Amino acid sequence: MVTKAILALILPFVLVLLFTRVTYNHYVGALLTAALLLASYFKGYSDYYMIAGLDAVSLVAGFMFARNLKEKHNKN
Repeated sequence: MVTKAILALILPFVLVLLFTRVTYNHYVGALLTAALLLASYFKGYSDYYMIAGLDAVSLVAGFMFARNLKEKHNKN
C-alpha cells in the first residue's frame, strides 16, 4: 500500500512532464497521462480510492509544473 501511494505521487507527475516534452504541449501531456490512469482504473489495477486521489493530485501538480516551465521558456 505504501509503495503504491509513493508511486501514485511520483509517476503521473513524471509522465506529464515526459509527454509534454515529447508533444510540446502541456494539455496533450496531461490528457495522455489521464488516459493512461483511466485505463489502469478500468482494468482494475487500482484498489483504493486514496490511490486515485493521489494520482489526481500528482497529475494536477505535473500539469502546473509543465505550464510554468513552458511560460518560463517562452519569456526567454
